[in-house]
Amino acid sequence: MKRTGLNIICSLLLAGGMCACTATPKQTEEIKWSERMAQSEMQRFPEPWMIEKAKKPRWGYTHGLVVKSMLEEWKHTGDTAYYNYAKIYADSLIDTDGKIKTMKYLSFNIDNINAGKILFDFYEKTGDGRYKVAMDTLRKQLAEQPRTSEGGFWHKLVYPHQMWLDGIFMASPYLAQYGNVFKDTTVNADIVNQIKLIARKTYDPATGLYYHGWDESREQKWANPETGCSPNFWSRSIGWYGAAIVDVLDYLPQETAGRDSVIQILQRLAEAIVKYQDPQSGTWYQVTDQGARKGNYLESSATALFVYTLAKAINKGYIGNEYIEPVRKAFNGMTENFTLLEEDGSYTITNCCAVAGLGGDSKRYRDGSFEYYISEPIIENDPKSVGAFILAAIEFEKMIEK
Repeated sequence: MKRTGLNIICSLLLAGGMCACTATPKQTEEIKWSERMAQSEMQRFPEPWMIEKAKKPRWGYTHGLVVKSMLEEWKHTGDTAYYNYAKIYADSLIDTDGKIKTMKYLSFNIDNINAGKILFDFYEKTGDGRYKVAMDTLRKQLAEQPRTSEGGFWHKLVYPHQMWLDGIFMASPYLAQYGNVFKDTTVNADIVNQIKLIARKTYDPATGLYYHGWDESREQKWANPETGCSPNFWSRSIGWYGAAIVDVLDYLPQETAGRDSVIQILQRLAEAIVKYQDPQSGTWYQVTDQGARKGNYLESSATALFVYTLAKAINKGYIGNEYIEPVRKAFNGMTENFTLLEEDGSYTITNCCAVAGLGGDSKRYRDGSFEYYISEPIIENDPKSVGAFILAAIEFEKMIEK
């Protein structure tokens, strides 16, 4: 979809740590979708710490998601412009001693961990020890993270006794890669437990879906007094969970006890995801199982995460080729319904849920109701949609090229 009729793209040159963007005429059809969106984000934000219109560098999971997608685009295309762009973020936040600027360690916020995924590539390529110091800090946080009685990571210190599906994506792939790279096999059983525990606590056999959160204490207003679960299925949270599993499996050794169970959870999830795919657009609704309900809407970040999960699972052989057509329909629906070509040649992604959570401030308590999930702002170019779109496009491009 075009906001205007200009077909130009962003050509990115990096020198001296700065990114300069110029537009050069070229048929956009020649450019893969992963590159179109990656180049567009680089054009919007010449330095990656500027993502989300930030005024100064800050360590955050949304920045980490987009920067990680740029590193995957570098590996996918071989274009070092994406690597150089990503490195600006790391070098803006990791000081000479390896300290992570702006990160509040004692908040025990599991979202802190996600941006750490970008550091493995920089450490491998440069050997710079400050990246290892930062990675060790994040590993230390997880070692000290408060847990439920069965070992599940609390989402944050201010959200005691709670596990959210989001948190599995934030921490488990990082922990798996850390264990794989630094030969720490002690993490593997912990990772399997995180994935299986939240599956047991949040799975709904009637739908095959997973509730957004679980409160072991049952103290939260949103928690079911019997199960501890939140009351609805939020698509992006389920997408985080699926993406976490396919990423964890990259680093979890074949001989790991429980790995087969993790794959079975993924297979069961894939079956449920396609059951709730909108038959017209091929995309997914904000509240997964209530597409016909007034106020619900088709949402881009969840759709991108589902495409990523399914396409990568196909590419890795975890699910069968019967999922190729649903993925193709979803990807085409995503590009047709959620993207706009701007006058400057960049692509905008629309229909992004700005944020959603559970509990929190009593002034605006997030009760997990349907009405709550549809009340959060719907915006454009949210990094959760942008980063997930790039990752989804990479896996889709791999799938169709096989």
